[in-house]
Amino acid sequence: MSVPLHAERSALTEAQKAAFLVLLADEDPHVASAIRDRFLQTSLADSAWLTPHMRSSDPVLRRRSSEIIGELSKRAADRRFLAFCQHQAEGVPLEEAGSIGTSRGRFADADRLEEGLWLLAATRYPFINAEGYTALLDDYAREARALLPSDHEGFKPLAILNEILFKKHGYRGNEKNYYDAENSFLNRVLDRKTGNPISLCVLYFLVARRIGIPIIGIGMPGHFVCRYQTASEEIYVDCFNQGKLLTKADCVRFLNQTSVGFQEGFLAASSPRQILLRICTNLHQIYAQEGQSAENASMQRYILALAK
Repeated sequence: MSVPLHAERSALTEAQKAAFLVLLADEDPHVASAIRDRFLQTSLADSAWLTPHMRSSDPVLRRRSSEIIGELSKRAADRRFLAFCQHQAEGVPLEEAGSIGTSRGRFADADRLEEGLWLLAATRYPFINAEGYTALLDDYAREARALLPSDHEGFKPLAILNEILFKKHGYRGNEKNYYDAENSFLNRVLDRKTGNPISLCVLYFLVARRIGIPIIGIGMPGHFVCRYQTASEEIYVDCFNQGKLLTKADCVRFLNQTSVGFQEGFLAASSPRQILLRICTNLHQIYAQEGQSAENASMQRYILALAK
């Protein structure tokens, strides 16, 4: 039985679809692999017809259909994120903030960063429910807003964010598996409640911006922290260490203990493009170390686009 899958975009007949399903569910994995590869190579325009078979009563057909649709979805996500990196990730440093309670709609830079993070996550998790995760961030913001006093002086907003994220919901730095790739994807950080310094700072930042708390990301060499910035106050937040509060002197001391030393520019605010570039660079290093060539190649494309 053969299925003439041509290189050009074309629609399969009903007979060809039936033959394809028989081959895809074949007990011989080599047969199924061959038909899968041919299908993916053709990039058929009508591949949506396969989606219902992800719920087939045949477990083999269900699994293999899911694999194909997942791969097609990942390829589409790759194209979307690459386009975002090329054209949409621009933005000023994340340092302009309004007063407590300001609508997050004013912060186009924060929205741009969040959009990019969900697009990146979809390249690895093609069936991600970004709306559900966004709603979870909204819930955290509502919890924090309910505790904010009208006179939000001093570092009270930081104490509230720390209470909600680190004490109540248990977010923490992943010290045991620091170089786990999942630490870099926001959906997995929300699922597992653990991550690396930059992902936890991004979480902190996104919740803070929803309620107008003036938080920015600071991409120091070797570490990533947040900064609470007002006209009269400045404090740094180490989200990897459950929101530990640091002074500028603490950050300077940390940098002086590294091979690069301290430079004032190391405490500059990071733009959405710079944050995404750093996340992709981290993933590139992880995938290179693990020998995941396809994932590594994808990160190289994103890095080149973001570095322009």
